[in-house]
Amino acid sequence: MKLEEYQRKRHFEKTPEPEAIKKKKLGNSFVVQKHVASHLHYDFRLETNGVLKSWAIPKGPSMSPSEKRLAIQVEDHPVEYRNFEGVIPPGEYGAGTVMIWDFGTYELLDGKDLSQSLKKGGIKFYLNGKKLRGGFILIRTKYHDSIKNWLLIKENDECANKGLNITKEQLKSAYSGKDLSEIARSK
Repeated sequence: MKLEEYQRKRHFEKTPEPEAIKKKKLGNSFVVQKHVASHLHYDFRLETNGVLKSWAIPKGPSMSPSEKRLAIQVEDHPVEYRNFEGVIPPGEYGAGTVMIWDFGTYELLDGKDLSQSLKKGGIKFYLNGKKLRGGFILIRTKYHDSIKNWLLIKENDECANKGLNITKEQLKSAYSGKDLSEIARSK
């Protein structure tokens, strides 16, 4: 996916979201943004080749290896989007409140680069975040022109926690310390 799709869906004179500028810099950041739009979901983003590869996760990530979470691949986002926390105005694409729920860095565990892993339909990585830590895998389940369904699964490692419902227990931004209602009020 390309940044043109991101750019086409937004009116930057109306939304505080950053404009799409592809960077040449190679980074390894990740961000998870809790997004209350038409429905609550979590946007999981991995930086690669100057963009953020992005998946919408309806139930959010889990720290339990027994819970497979649907992750729907969406358009690439500009790297600057990892710093976006705020309100997308009514009438705009994705209208609603966006929280930086978690952020940090990731390491690929399969010895490939992210582009190769995306093509093959399996990405193994280790997250070093404020909330999410340890090994994870993204596996593509269905792929055709318009649907790109993946599963996000926590690896069974020292960071796994079957008893923790992290999305219910971690309600504040890892960036600002605010909850969703505080972010919504601080337009």
